[in-house]
Amino acid sequence: MEWSWSVAYDVMPRLAAGLIVTVQATLVGALVAYVLGLALAILKMSPYRLVAWSSYWSSEFVRRTPLLVQLYFLFYVLPDLGIFLEPFAAGVIGLGLHFSTYTSEVFRAGIENVPKGQWEAARSLNYSTIQTWRHVVLPQAIPPMIPPLANYLITMFKETPLLAAITVVELFNAANIYSNSHYKYLEPMTLVGTFFLLVSIPAAALAIRLENAFRRKA
Repeated sequence: MEWSWSVAYDVMPRLAAGLIVTVQATLVGALVAYVLGLALAILKMSPYRLVAWSSYWSSEFVRRTPLLVQLYFLFYVLPDLGIFLEPFAAGVIGLGLHFSTYTSEVFRAGIENVPKGQWEAARSLNYSTIQTWRHVVLPQAIPPMIPPLANYLITMFKETPLLAAITVVELFNAANIYSNSHYKYLEPMTLVGTFFLLVSIPAAALAIRLENAFRRKA
């Protein structure tokens, strides 16, 4: 088996288009995961036991079931219930919902990491709720959150090949379709791995820089 540059050049436009879909799915899925994760963290910290208990066990149910099964449920099972989702929409909802259970723990740990004395000091200074969060809580809570949130973002990016199971033509599926059509696997799959590395490594470096920047600001 020898490397063929002609095959690599032929498949490159398809992989580039697939990479765009992969990045879009990752970013939109991450936005969903962060928003739902923050809401879930707040619910888990609720003083009402029923709310905290139900939020915790719903999160555990999603976390302990495979992402692939959840994607199949969203795309193939929901239509039986009269709910139809486009492949991309089902993919980002599945990614966001699944990873929100992990980001919720990051948000909860970051918020609980702020000493109670800081909250009390803010109240003694007559800070409003918004001022307390903006000037006291978030500057201390955000830096510890950045590394795990960035890691989950990169993990989500690497999990996007699962979207091929619901017909999303992302990076891996674009290569797979080409390979199955032309019976060429070395070049497409090697390039897929290369593309994932080219995105993941700079993303990890950027996360480290953001963490250092927020720590200095705090």
